[in-house]
Amino acid sequence: MTEEVNAPQGAEQAEAPQLSLQDISTMVQVIDICSKRGGFEGPELEMVGGVRNRIVKFLEAAAPQKDGQAEEAAGEDLPEEVEGELA
Repeated sequence: MTEEVNAPQGAEQAEAPQLSLQDISTMVQVIDICSKRGGFEGPELEMVGGVRNRIVKFLEAAAPQKDGQAEEAAGEDLPEEVEGELA
């Protein structure tokens, strides 16, 4: 015999966690703040910088493109600190 396990009435399946582009952009800001405050040791800087660069490239690629203006759209949703570095 097999038994079925029924969820209690009214219980819905939990939604899978999601990240927005703004959340990912905030990660870049956190990395920058930690770096400015000396939160990383010298040997860690290359790894942290590499991750930061990949995140920025992802944000550039994922930013909505309007009328083929890729360069302008790349930094639209990014924090000001990141926009300055992309220019």
